[in-house]
Amino acid sequence: QVQLVESGGGLVQAGGSLRLSCAASVRLFANNTMTWFRQAPGKERVFVASIYWSGGRTYYADSVKGRFTISGDNAKNTVYLQMNNMKPEDTAVYYCAADVAGRPTYDWVRIRGHEYKYWGQGTQVTVSS
Repeated sequence: QVQLVESGGGLVQAGGSLRLSCAASVRLFANNTMTWFRQAPGKERVFVASIYWSGGRTYYADSVKGRFTISGDNAKNTVYLQMNNMKPEDTAVYYCAADVAGRPTYDWVRIRGHEYKYWGQGTQVTVSS
C-alpha cells in the first residue's frame, strides 16, 4: 500500500509561482513513475506532468510545458511540481499519483488516470487574475 501526501497549494496571482510537494510512504524504485494530474471545477481530471524515477525523465502536457517543472528527491521519496508564470486557467485541485508497477524505459509514460492505483488527497491551487 502506498500513501501519498500532497502539500503546497494555495492562492497566487497570475504570473506568480507555487511549488507542490507529494511525499510517498514507501521507497520509490527506479522504474516507478510519479505524476501530477489536475481537475478544474466542472471538468475532467487531466494529466499535467510525469517523472520516471530512473534518471529523472520527464513528460509534460502542452498546456504547462515551459512553465511547470516536475522533479524528485530520491532520499525523501518526494516529487515536486514547480509552477511558474501561472495563469487563471491553472486553477484546479492538483493530485499526485504513483505507478509502482514497474515500467520499462521505452514505455514509461502513463497519462490516463485509470492507469494509476495510488492517489493523494488533492491540494487546491487558485490563480487570481
